[in-house]
Amino acid sequence: MKKIKVVYVVLALLATMGAFANKGNNIKVEKDLSSQIYEMLKQYPFELKSDDLTAEVRFTINNKGELVVLSVETQNDFLDNYVKSRLNYQKVDFKQGGPGKIYKIPVRITA
Repeated sequence: MKKIKVVYVVLALLATMGAFANKGNNIKVEKDLSSQIYEMLKQYPFELKSDDLTAEVRFTINNKGELVVLSVETQNDFLDNYVKSRLNYQKVDFKQGGPGKIYKIPVRITA
């Protein structure tokens, strides 16, 4: 009985360590991709009337390494068009993940 408890504890620790190891790797990948998207969006050609504009962008990456914008959830139509025009079919340096995986990233433009 004592051996079974020890085996369960060891398995639980291994599962926990594996879960934490995967999260750290994904965070680095997401930060790298989000920094590339930031560079594409950082110079916007309009003045803000309010303090900031926010949107949530859903996209995927095709076989050629290009961003394909699926949707932009925002209240502002101008921001919707701006994000789509700046990001759609732009090349990114992203080798992890496969085609067809959908990503979400929040976008916030401040004055």
